Order: sequence, then C-alpha cells, then structure tokens
Amino acid sequence: MIEQNDEITLTEKNGRVFIAITNGGYTLKKFDELTRKHTRLKVSNFLALKNAFEHKTHEPIEIGSWIESMELEISADKMEALLTIYESQTYIQENLAEIYTNIQKVLQEQQIIYGLKPIDLLNVKSGKTYIVATGLPPQKGGNAKVTYLGQAEKKPVIKENGNTDFFDMNFIVEIKEGSWLGEKIPAQKGIDGINILGENVPAEPGDDIKLNYDTKSAYEVEEDGKTVLRSKTKGIIGEVNGVLSVKKHLVIDGDVGLETGNLTFDGSIQVKGTVMAGYSVIASGDVSIDGKEGVNAAELIKSTEGDVYIKGGIFGRGATKVEAYKNIFVKHANECTLEAKDTINIGFYALGSTISANQILLNERKGKIIGGKTIAVNSIIAAYSGNSLERKTELIVQGIDRKILKENAKEKAQEMIKLQEEMSKLKLQIDQLKNALTVQQIAVFEQTKQKYNQLQVEIKEIDTEIKRILRTLRQPNNYYIHITKEANAGTIIQIGYKTSVLSSPTKGKFKIENGELNV
Repeated sequence: MIEQNDEITLTEKNGRVFIAITNGGYTLKKFDELTRKHTRLKVSNFLALKNAFEHKTHEPIEIGSWIESMELEISADKMEALLTIYESQTYIQENLAEIYTNIQKVLQEQQIIYGLKPIDLLNVKSGKTYIVATGLPPQKGGNAKVTYLGQAEKKPVIKENGNTDFFDMNFIVEIKEGSWLGEKIPAQKGIDGINILGENVPAEPGDDIKLNYDTKSAYEVEEDGKTVLRSKTKGIIGEVNGVLSVKKHLVIDGDVGLETGNLTFDGSIQVKGTVMAGYSVIASGDVSIDGKEGVNAAELIKSTEGDVYIKGGIFGRGATKVEAYKNIFVKHANECTLEAKDTINIGFYALGSTISANQILLNERKGKIIGGKTIAVNSIIAAYSGNSLERKTELIVQGIDRKILKENAKEKAQEMIKLQEEMSKLKLQIDQLKNALTVQQIAVFEQTKQKYNQLQVEIKEIDTEIKRILRTLRQPNNYYIHITKEANAGTIIQIGYKTSVLSSPTKGKFKIENGELNV
C-alpha cells in the first residue's frame, strides 16, 4: 500500500502501480501533489490515468511503475559512477542511516572500490544525480622532441652607434664529417590510470616525430637514449622542402683569379680572399666572399638558389653584376648591378649602381643612396638619398599586380602537375629496366634516369617559385620609400605610376595616400 484515504487507493505490486478512485471529487491537481510526495512513483500510462479520473473507477487501474529507491549508472569507460536517489526529501532526512547503508550496498554489488566520493545526505535532493566515484585517468606520455642544427643567421648586426657590423655575420657554417646535425628525444611512456573498479587503465605513449633528413648526407645513431643525426660528409647545412641535408661546400683559401679560373659549382662557395677583376663565381648554394677588401671589377657573382654575401663591398667600375635567388648582403655598392628576388642589405652606401629586389634596406642612420637607379617591389629604406650637388637618384617602388601573380602561380602549378605525371611514367620505365641485360637496354635505362633526375630539378624550381609568389601575395599592400635623414633635391620618388622630383631637401615616408604621392 502506497497511499490510502477516503478519495483514492494507490498500491504497488511487483513494481507496477495501480490506482482506484473512491471519491468523485478527487482531482488531477491533488494527484499531482501526491506524486511530489511519492517521488518513486513514475506515471507512464497517462491515458489510463485520464480514464480513471473520467470514469471514477473503483477497480484498480495500472498507471505506471514504482522505481528503485536509488539508481547507479557506470560510465562506459568505467571512470565514473553516478547515483540518483528517488526517495522524497522527507524520507531521506528521516532515514539517513538506511539510505547510507543502501548506497554502500549498491557500490559493493557493482564492485566499485576506487575513487569513492561521499554524498552530503543532509542536502541531497530527490531525483538529482551525484558523482559517487571517479577513476584516476591515465596521463599520455610526452611527445618526442626533435631539434635540428639551425642555419646561420644571415643578418647584419646593428651596433648602438648605428654602424653595421658585416665582419661577424657567420654567413656560412661549415659542417665536418660526423658533425651533430640534430637529435630526437623519444616519445615518453605515459602514467597508467585506475578505473572505479580498481582496474589498471593503460596510458598512451607520446606521439612520435620523424626525423626528416637526406639519407645520402646524414645518418641516425643511438646515443644516451636519444636518436642523434650526424653528417656523412663535410659541407654546409641545407634544407629542401623541410628535409635537412648537408650540401656540398667548396672553400677557396685565396682568391678567385688566374690560378682558379672562373668557378661554377653545384653547392655553396666560400672565397676567403676576393674575386679578381674579370672573373666570375656561380654556385647553386650560398656564395660568400670573405676578403675585407671586397671585390673590384669582378664580372659576375651569382647564387641560383641561395644568398650572396660580400664582406668588404664592391667597386664595380660599371662591370660587376651580383645576382641572388634570395638575398644579397654587401658592405657597400659602387658602380655595379645588384639583383635579388627577396632582400638586398647594404651597410653603408650605394653609389651610381642599379639595384633591384623585393625590398632594399640600408642603414637607417647612415646608409646613403647616391645616383643610379634603385628599384624595389615593396619598399626602400635608407638614411640619405642623392647629394648636395642634386645628383639624379631614382628611387622606384613598383608594387605588384596581384591578378597577374595569381595567374602566374596557377600556370606554374599546372606545369608542375604535368611534370609530375611525366615523372611517374619515367619511374615505371626505370623499374622495368632495372634488370637490363643488353647494351642498348642499359643505355635506355641511364638516359631515362637522367631525364627523371632533370624533371626532379625542374619540379623543385617551380615549387620554390610558387612558394615565393604565394609569400609575396600574403604581404599587405604597403608600398613605400622611407628616407629617415635627408632626401636631397634631384631625388626622383616613384610609387607605382606616381612620380615626383624633389626640388628641395626633405625626409619622410613616401607612399600613395588618397590616390596621390605624399611628397
């Protein structure tokens, strides 16, 4: 018997609840108050309940169920147990010892022994769910850590007095055979956890990280619990598409001249002396001319994939040309031509020279551009331009046509796809010819390999150019010429298609504002 009075009889049998109405004045509102008193009553047959009230039946009608005093739910991962008590607030307060005993019994039945959490029965609310046990979660191990030997920082040091130090740039770092190139500390084991049943929960190890390197120039060795990367050969550190390598490195202890002849090298070149008048140095990697006197009337100094550094500057006599795929670093430029796709850094001055790059930087305190033509895509920075004699000095920032650049990148991407398809076909031919027997088959095999290798070089060049274009497109449209100290009369300032010739000395950051040049 759950409830019996002059109006209704509410009974329970085997978990099923029945109602019989003995007084026609009994209402649903009163029944609703009754359900709040008996919180274990769950009405599921509302149609039967409605009929009982409409027909005032004296016969018991099944309307729902009488649920358990409490319900325990265990999470799928066995890391948490949730308890819901359905007894009324009054019943709980009057039967604390019984409720506590029942909770312990339910926990024991489910074999929950770890991470038990007490419930404040004095403040517990009927029908609300409480956490009664929590497992100790496993801790994932630390990820592997990879460190690589860094590239030399190719950046002139600006001293406090404003001078640019080109003598300690450490432009090329030579690698010896067996040199440390990097290392990997392996992923760590995790710490196991414990679930609420007291069972061990295995932890995941940390994520592994692959060492990316060229196997032809480096190798792995286990040392003191670490995987150490060492050089197979001497050279300089290099990187292609995120893969570390040791590139070939040619060192000329003296000058490039009569004894050496012109130099062309697939790798980097370090000339500890100078390049004599009329001689050339061409390298795929970085080119470093370390002689303090610089170069005098050399014909061509060129890097097809890297940077060019000339420690002592250039006296070109109108004959010297310096080209770099990336950057040029030079102490001064006198009557020469400089071309770079990224940045040209000039320490002291540029006199009567033709200079072009993405951006051109001179010392903001003392750097001078006098005469000649200086052309940049994005920006030109110097302390002075022209001179008191009003020598014609052209400073031009062209800007970029983004639409043309995007189309150019798209065309190159399509070209690269075609080359990759051709490479796949050649790779198949190479695999088929590996076991060539006849002289003719061997010749075809070697020719196919050569063509395959040439395509690899072409694809690499196109990929590098696409990345350069995309890098340019990501730059904001902030084209300017900044003369920090004095732009003399005779200086020509040009941004895009807007041009102005200075008639009197001035200074400032010149750019397009409201469609006009702010000179």
